[in-house]
Amino acid sequence: MDGIVNNSSFPQLRLDGIHKTLGNKSIVSGADLTVKVGESIVLLGPSGCGKSTTLRMVAGFIEPDAGRISIEGKLVSGDGISIPTEKRRLGMVFQSYAVWPHKSVFENVAFGLRIAGDDRQAIQQKVQKVLELVHLDKLADRYPNELSGGQQQRVALARAIVGEPRLLLLDEPLSNLDASLREELRIELRRLHKEKGMTMLYVTHDQEEALVLADRIAVMDGGKIVQFDVPEVVYNRPASTFVASFIGSPNMLAGRVAHKDESGSQLGVQTDIAWQILGQGGRDFVAQCRGQERVTVVIRPEDLQLTDDTDGFAAHVVDVAFLGTSYETTVDVNGTRLRARTRTRPVFQDGMTKLQVKPAAAWVVPCQ
Repeated sequence: MDGIVNNSSFPQLRLDGIHKTLGNKSIVSGADLTVKVGESIVLLGPSGCGKSTTLRMVAGFIEPDAGRISIEGKLVSGDGISIPTEKRRLGMVFQSYAVWPHKSVFENVAFGLRIAGDDRQAIQQKVQKVLELVHLDKLADRYPNELSGGQQQRVALARAIVGEPRLLLLDEPLSNLDASLREELRIELRRLHKEKGMTMLYVTHDQEEALVLADRIAVMDGGKIVQFDVPEVVYNRPASTFVASFIGSPNMLAGRVAHKDESGSQLGVQTDIAWQILGQGGRDFVAQCRGQERVTVVIRPEDLQLTDDTDGFAAHVVDVAFLGTSYETTVDVNGTRLRARTRTRPVFQDGMTKLQVKPAAAWVVPCQ
């Protein structure tokens, strides 16, 4: 297996205005998405947001009511065209391992190649390579009941990629595993993606998975893609309070616009807890803001500093929790609870502290 790479000048996958209604409910509402060759794109959102339905339309399991789906520039769905799943050259991995209990690891992985008519020698070589890739080469003769859950999911992954699909679709593939196995396998998936150049469309509700695996994240809410960008931008520059709250657990302070910075990229906000904060915002949003408009300031816990500085905001300490790699301090400011995260355990006097926001860390979004 020399790598799953497509040299076409077309995007590997393109969705144009995809709609789907199930029963009387609109599940996907006008989704647009372009996936470049070799990209790992994660569809992230809560249950019922339309992410799995979008993946199933790409796979060809269900047809969109409107819109177009193209793979490598070829229309596979829309305008009266519907290419069946088996002709889309896709690899698929799902929540359930779906490995055949009566077949060995080798036979599970080789099954698709046998159906495709590959000869014995080609099958042997391809399966051996992909088993080495997922670290199962020493377990080729074992059966699923002799494997752990993580090993069975590796079998499912090997079976999906052995035929060198144009696009690998993964629907919550790690959700049935315990925390340590999830962490192990998402690192393996990242390694496979980087080493083999696989184009992946990955569905999850797990924000940490999304941040680790994605080249870009498409956050979905109510059947729409509400933000599509690299993980750092989605995390640090959310488009809305929904995106901010779904990616991480930020502090969110309501307030009103007091003034605009001359640069046109910052807003001075008078918050409801009497803090005055200068925060950055999207250029279009900042340009449209008016004085006294209600907005929300997003501050990540790691960007809220505990300080002895006299210019800091006074706060009552409520609790300090050890999280393993950091300490999270909960404070009360005028009846509002905020969280600050530090690498070392903080020390307080008389249950009080001062808070400061790291420079350029506050992000302002519309109030919703």
